[in-house]
Amino acid sequence: MTAIPHGRTRRTALASALCALVVTGTGLTGCSGGDPDAGTNGVGKLPAEKIQARSRAAADSAGTVRLSGNVVSNGRTYRLDMRLKSDGGTGSVTSQGVTFGLLRVGSQLYLKADTEFWNRADGKATSGGAADKLDGKYVKVPQGDPAYKRFSGFTDKNVLLDGLLTLHGTLATDGHHQQSGVRTIRITGDKGSGGTLDVSLEGTPYPLRLARAGGAGTLSFTDWGKDFALAQPEKSETVDYGKQLPAS
Repeated sequence: MTAIPHGRTRRTALASALCALVVTGTGLTGCSGGDPDAGTNGVGKLPAEKIQARSRAAADSAGTVRLSGNVVSNGRTYRLDMRLKSDGGTGSVTSQGVTFGLLRVGSQLYLKADTEFWNRADGKATSGGAADKLDGKYVKVPQGDPAYKRFSGFTDKNVLLDGLLTLHGTLATDGHHQQSGVRTIRITGDKGSGGTLDVSLEGTPYPLRLARAGGAGTLSFTDWGKDFALAQPEKSETVDYGKQLPAS
């Protein structure tokens, strides 16, 4: 038997290692027919409809999630950074250059913002110095106030996922990709015009990134199943304005 020179052996081993790195790190093929689904959860081999169903089931069963990115709704862009669970959520929303915090525990919704927010609500200044009193406080949002319906959905895991995790049109797969170091399979609606969704190929097939149809925002989903504290604010930090906020 002819001996293989040590140099060739080392080159072969190096090429194999580089190929494995490429396939594992990026999901790309091309290294002697490397399988991009090797070592994954297997959803990458499924039809797009089943990938979407598996992803949605995983999202529904997860107790918590962190959602961040942009959402365009009714002509207004909202920058979200929310942590959500079944009984509430907390985080921040930025719209038209103003950032405010939201906290919902059970059915009680609180809005926390600075003086600028309250003075700019509906483009009107809040009278009587009320804006200063609300600065940095958790303001109880009455359920009958228009702000409750407008903002509570940002703190509701089920409502948000129902509205967001939907692709429109004919579904198809669009190759293997990567999100924050995690291998994904991408599915599209109508070749991307109906939105795109990246689903994890590692562990549970959670949705990791969504580009909404029509340029209506891009969102990332992280911290699936990681619990976080959610509690009512201290009374000293809370303002209750009764049935209606001073500026909705």
